[in-house]
Amino acid sequence: MPHTYTRLLLHIVFSTKHRFPFLKTQYKSSLYDYIGGTIRGIGGSLIEIGGVEDHIHILTGVKPTIAPSEFLLKLKPSVTNWAKRNIHNKFGWQDGYGAFSVADAEIDGLRRYIQNQEEHHRRESFDDEFVRLCEEQGMKIDRRFLWK
Repeated sequence: MPHTYTRLLLHIVFSTKHRFPFLKTQYKSSLYDYIGGTIRGIGGSLIEIGGVEDHIHILTGVKPTIAPSEFLLKLKPSVTNWAKRNIHNKFGWQDGYGAFSVADAEIDGLRRYIQNQEEHHRRESFDDEFVRLCEEQGMKIDRRFLWK
């Protein structure tokens, strides 16, 4: 086959440093716009973005030439620099993240899930949500080390 054809979709989840509630409603629109532009600059495509004050969910398409770890190593520092200038000078993200592969059949449901984070977190904590997302992907999580 003379060409490469890929469709690589990721659901990425990460939180603010020390889970500080930096992501207030008044900042979300401009923050999400900046994140979308940064993702496009990396060569990805933003499909959906949402979150609450202490964490964010991103559904994105990625190029096959960039590993998820490299994608996040480019995305997070760029967004941090912007957020330090536009949200709070102490803004930061936690070092780790969750990145989960997504099938086309899951896109619509995942988009709704990401759009409804405020409602969702009235029923489930971020800790429980993150562990559940990992376990749904077959990962075993030891809560003692989750946020260290």
